[in-house]
Amino acid sequence: MNTHEKKIDNLFLGWLYSSLTLIFIIIIVGGFTRLTNSGLSITEWELFKGILPPLNKSNWELYFSMYKQIPQYNLLNSNMSLSEFKIIFYWEYFHRILARLIGLFFIIPLIYFYLVKKINSRYLILCLLASFLIVLQGLVGWYMVRSGLVNDVTVSHYRLSIHLSLAFIIISIIFWLILNFKRKTIITFFNFSRKNFPFLILILLIFIQIIFGAFVSGLDAGKIYQTWPMMGNSIFPDDVNVKDLNNFFDFGNHSLVQFYHRSLAYLITIYILALSYYIFRNTVIKLYKPISLILLFLTIQIILGIFTLVSGLNIYLASAHQISSIFLVFTAINLYYLSAK
Repeated sequence: MNTHEKKIDNLFLGWLYSSLTLIFIIIIVGGFTRLTNSGLSITEWELFKGILPPLNKSNWELYFSMYKQIPQYNLLNSNMSLSEFKIIFYWEYFHRILARLIGLFFIIPLIYFYLVKKINSRYLILCLLASFLIVLQGLVGWYMVRSGLVNDVTVSHYRLSIHLSLAFIIISIIFWLILNFKRKTIITFFNFSRKNFPFLILILLIFIQIIFGAFVSGLDAGKIYQTWPMMGNSIFPDDVNVKDLNNFFDFGNHSLVQFYHRSLAYLITIYILALSYYIFRNTVIKLYKPISLILLFLTIQIILGIFTLVSGLNIYLASAHQISSIFLVFTAINLYYLSAK
């Protein structure tokens, strides 16, 4: 490899790390936007305008007047002042600005790396997939916001789960690409061999848990039962009336969604402990460190989840709970990568 090619490789890897960091940050900002109920403060998509925030009182009054027309203001925030509105506005504003920045930061350098033709095309295909999902994410974000502007005081928890899941898929693609590029390998993620299957199941379980976490957040289901380990006086919520099998799939039921989120946490814990036993029992030395990292972040995630619940949904604990889930995904992907290597 000559000096120019090495420089391009370093530039490419630095770009991947920077993109990963930006997406990591926007997940955090998006979490705070949801936790502060700020996502509906800007009621128009503003794809090409809205780059600058309101710069005078008349513009602030205009945005505030548009917010006053939606159910969230009329039913929940009818006593909100302009200064209070500015707080929720800026959370959504920074979320949107960061999304624009990520789109430009990812797509423009990708064009450059394609034109210089020094990066393996298989890496670039993954980058192209990520760029498509980033654009799609913008559309999904507005699709989500629209669900809370007419008949509801918040966005659809189903659309929120799609929005969050896409963010995790994008950051996972970039993380997988970094693992491959650093080692100059091309390991395919979807390799359904007997050896890989247990690790793929773990990643699937964590992603399902992320979806249910979005359901809990979107429905504010954490406000229903704030005790642990029991839900009130029992393991199963006593306000859920299960008459037939279809009732078990009522993902709009706040208590049932929280129950599933808790149950999946227990299942994932048991599954990771079983994987740990298998790895140490069979002396798979190369997986000692990655499985230990998973156990660490699983412990942190469990502790944060419990304290978030019993604290009455403290937003800082809730945000930390979401952040630790990103690291749990990273460590699960890293475990799978090293096992498949």
